[in-house]
Amino acid sequence: QVQLVESGGGLVQAGGSLRLSCAASGRTFSSVAMGWFRQAPGKEREFVAAINWSGGSTYYRDSVKGRFTISRDNAKNTVYLQMNSLKPEDTAVYYCAAAEGRFYYISGYEYPYWGQGTQVTVSS
Repeated sequence: QVQLVESGGGLVQAGGSLRLSCAASGRTFSSVAMGWFRQAPGKEREFVAAINWSGGSTYYRDSVKGRFTISRDNAKNTVYLQMNSLKPEDTAVYYCAAAEGRFYYISGYEYPYWGQGTQVTVSS
């Protein structure tokens, strides 16, 4: 079992930055892959970014490449999502997710563990 708690969401103007954090507990953090997903009102949940167990491999959806950075600190059992140059279309509830395994996953169906979500609102 892995328990996940997100933090760092909030209201920011377009062009601004936020850093989301996801603290994990339960299973050995260094043995799980981590991902960030988001869901805007009236839309389906979508993949944002993922990172493998060591932090050496990452993957992003095209619309956030160059603006978002996923990273992890296994000593602190925490994964981060640094979001720069935010746009109104980034507004959503952001969720972190965990899956046992050494690689990363893009599909939400691969992740059995989810946090409660944190709201990110970008005003124009």
